[in-house]
Parts: sequence; structure tokens; C-alpha cells
Amino acid sequence: MQGVKRKLVFVTSFELIAVAFNTLILTVLGHDTQVSTGLAIASSTVAMLWNYCWNSLFEYWEARRVDRTRTLWRRVLHAVGFEIGLLGMLVPLFAYFLHVALLEALALNVGLMLFFLVYTFVFNLTFDKIFGLPLSAQPVEAN
Repeated sequence: MQGVKRKLVFVTSFELIAVAFNTLILTVLGHDTQVSTGLAIASSTVAMLWNYCWNSLFEYWEARRVDRTRTLWRRVLHAVGFEIGLLGMLVPLFAYFLHVALLEALALNVGLMLFFLVYTFVFNLTFDKIFGLPLSAQPVEAN
């Protein structure tokens, strides 16, 4: 599976699982379940848009590398880049929904980011095992 279809399956499955985790984590931390669910859905919407954009940018960059192998380092770079970009977008959203200061929202997001950093890495690895690598990560055939 390649192209837009691959990206849509990736983003949708990633975010459905992420909403469940996010709601559970926020509820366990003592936030109202309805607020946690609403925030999980809102942050998922932001994350889905960012995920599509980030993966497109990353694959554009990746396809232009001489070595297109998805090494451990490249997978870590992918996960960290995604999470840092998302962090910048979600801190104000969390502060607003949870009625907390930006610093508290940042601390909460950093904790969630650490969890989702591992989740992102494992999800990407599993997704590639199930659906195969995208064209951007496949070796260039010699003519």
C-alpha cells in the first residue's frame, strides 16, 4: 500500500488508538472523563493534520537521501520531529481545555510526549512490518 491511501490508513489507525490512550491517561491523572475525551479528540484532530504534513515532509526529505534505509537513527529522528512539532501546537490547547497555566500544560504535554514518543516509534515499526515500507524507504533499483 502506497501514497495517499497509506497515509490515510496510517493516520486514522494511529489516532484512534491515541485517543483511547490519551483519554485513559488524562482520566487516570484526575481530569474529568468528558473533558479528557474532548481534549483527546481535539488533540487528535490537530495530530492527524500534523501527522499527514510531517510524514509528507519526512518522506520528501527521505526520498532525496542517497541511503534510503530506515535505520534506528532515522526512525528516532522521525518520532522526535513529530512529537516536538505536536508539542508546540498542543500546549496552548491543553492549557485552555484544562484551565491550567501554560507551564502546567507544558509539563503535562512533556509527560504525554514521552509516552507517545515510545508509542509513535513502536507504531511506525509495526505499521511498516504489516504494510511494508513506503516507496521513499525502498532501495533505488539500478537501471
